Amino acid sequence: QVQLVESGGGLVQAGGSLRLSCAASGRTFSSYDMGWFRQAPGKEREFAAAISWSGGTTYYADSVKGRFTISRDNAKNTVYLQMNSLKPEDTAVYYCAAHTGSNWNIRTEYGYWGQGTQVTVSS
Repeated sequence: QVQLVESGGGLVQAGGSLRLSCAASGRTFSSYDMGWFRQAPGKEREFAAAISWSGGTTYYADSVKGRFTISRDNAKNTVYLQMNSLKPEDTAVYYCAAHTGSNWNIRTEYGYWGQGTQVTVSS
């Protein structure tokens, strides 16, 4: 099992940047592919980015591609989401999750979730 705790959210103006962190407990963190999802008020939780267990492969939703970068440090049991050129439509609660299934962009393929961190982008 793995426990996940996100941090780094906050209020930022449009065009600004934030870096989210997700700290994991448990010795098996480095064996999991990891993902970031987000959920805006009144909307479904949607996929944002994913990274392989080694960090060698990444995958992004079209809505964040070119602006967000996912990375990980297995020595620190941490996965990151660097968010640049933020837009008001990026406002959401951001969740990190450990992938336990097959498809990276499907919410139900992730078995462990953090509690989320709020990101608010003002116009």
